[in-house]
Amino acid sequence: MRLAELAKSSRSLLCSGVIMTKLMEWLFGASVVLSAWVLVAFDPLNLSVPHTYREVAWPMPLYLLVSFGCYSLATVGYRVATFNDCQEAAQELQVQIKEAKEDLRKKGLKMYN
Repeated sequence: MRLAELAKSSRSLLCSGVIMTKLMEWLFGASVVLSAWVLVAFDPLNLSVPHTYREVAWPMPLYLLVSFGCYSLATVGYRVATFNDCQEAAQELQVQIKEAKEDLRKKGLKMYN
């Protein structure tokens, strides 16, 4: 029970007693996708893959890269658009800046704004 809780809390995958980190999960997934792409694109096992499948498989990495870029851009845009302003923190920071300037003036530092 403790091992299952550890796997759940660290967001790791429990697979036949081996705990996989997120990096291992991503590398495993990428290797599976890459292997499938190589099998379809190059047909190293002579599986008689139809020519149309090969034509679709060749640009697939580029499509995946563009899709990932679009998803990343949309995610960043959404997060920026829904970012919450912290008015109280901004006011507190302004007060601290004024206090720091007053303290530096008392110590003889000349500031020009």
